Amino acid sequence: MTQAHMQGTTPTPILVERRFPLDLHRSIQSIRELYETGKQQRWSPGKDIEWDKLDPSAYSSVQLEAARQVWSRRAWLEYTGLAETPALLIRFCLELDRESDPKYFLTVRNTEEAWHIECFHRYAKLLGGYQSRPSNPAWEPVINRTLYRDALNATQSLDAYVATQCAMADGLELELYRLYASNAREPIAAEILKHAVQAKERHALFGWLYLEERTARMDAAAKQMVAAQITGWITEVAFSGYHIPSLSTTIDAQAENAASTLAAEAGLGAATPESERLAFKAYLQNAFNRMEQLGFAVARPQHPVLGKV
Repeated sequence: MTQAHMQGTTPTPILVERRFPLDLHRSIQSIRELYETGKQQRWSPGKDIEWDKLDPSAYSSVQLEAARQVWSRRAWLEYTGLAETPALLIRFCLELDRESDPKYFLTVRNTEEAWHIECFHRYAKLLGGYQSRPSNPAWEPVINRTLYRDALNATQSLDAYVATQCAMADGLELELYRLYASNAREPIAAEILKHAVQAKERHALFGWLYLEERTARMDAAAKQMVAAQITGWITEVAFSGYHIPSLSTTIDAQAENAASTLAAEAGLGAATPESERLAFKAYLQNAFNRMEQLGFAVARPQHPVLGKV
């Protein structure tokens, strides 16, 4: 899968650099602690995963094929983050008076995303071969998101971006990976997901902590813009099937649903489409409540299958 795809001919406006003089003092201790924890929990896919524990003979060819599709798709989504994080780090550096702590944290986040990709790719190969792109090309524009452009776009509010992509979106990923980990009986899948959940807990917490830090500085218009972007992410990205294929109303997800179900039943670190949808709806309800406590009125969009979320 490639990251780039055409978005018309309008160039992305980039901020003018205003980062000097540098301010490197600690100002958000909670986020600095996430950075320190990430360093302490450093691990290596090559050394800390016992790759030879997989016994392919314990699974049918149909189960292995389903699982390799599931894990290949996870790698495609993680590639999006690998390109986004350095762009987001640059954005924090370009804007005057942005705190140093997120900058330190993002350096660790990018390393963790690279480890996840290595694990997902390698595990898919063990299951029968990494799949480099979707069998159904209709999924490509859904998956090939250019978040790195959005992060550097001068017309995009950095606070709204972090609220949407780092708090809401990363928070959803965390809940889904917790679900996958709870259903992973195969030893390698369980070990990979254990490390992934630990990292994604920090990634999601970063978004929420930074949003809490910045909320006091936002006026009513800024809060309204954040709420509107979150609603847009739900309807345009989450409902498109990006994280959960069965939510798509425009693409036939029968193949993806069948693969997830087979892999889940085999204990290969997946979840059924129904359980994914339930986790999604529960997460959104909790996230909406959290946003309201911070003073954001996020509209509840309607989905044909889920109803009003």
